[in-house]
Amino acid sequence: MIESDTIKLLRECDAGIKMGVSAIDDVLKYVRDDTLRKYLADCKSEHDKLKEEIQILLDEYHDDGKDPNPMAKSMSWMKTNVKLVMNESDETIADLITDGCNMGVKSLNKYLNQYKAADEKTKDITKRLINLEEKLAVDIRCYL
Repeated sequence: MIESDTIKLLRECDAGIKMGVSAIDDVLKYVRDDTLRKYLADCKSEHDKLKEEIQILLDEYHDDGKDPNPMAKSMSWMKTNVKLVMNESDETIADLITDGCNMGVKSLNKYLNQYKAADEKTKDITKRLINLEEKLAVDIRCYL
C-alpha cells in the first residue's frame, strides 16, 4: 500500500509540475513587468528542481510518471490565449496564474489526503510544491 500510494502521489505531482511549467511558459512572453517576470521565472526554476527530485524517485520505482490530462492542458491553453488576445496585460497574466495556482493547491491537497499511505519523502515534496504554488499566488496579488 505504501509503495502504491507513493507512486500515485509522485505521478500527480509530476503531472502538476508539468502543467504549472507549461502555464508559466505560455504567459512569460507576454509579461511586461520585470518583477512579475522574475516571480514567474523563479517559480518555474523551483518547479524544475522539484521535478528532478520526483524523477529520481519515479526512476527508483521504475515508473514513467504522468503527463497532465490532455483535455485540462488544452482548456488551459485555450483560456490563456483567449484572455490574452482580449487583454494582453500583466493583470490578465496574474489572474490566469493565480487561478492555476489555486487549482494546483486544491488538487495536490486532495491527492495528499487521498494517498495517505505515501512515504514521508513524497508527502514532503507534495507539501513543498503546494507551498510553492501558494507563495506565487501571494507574490503576484499586487498585479491583480
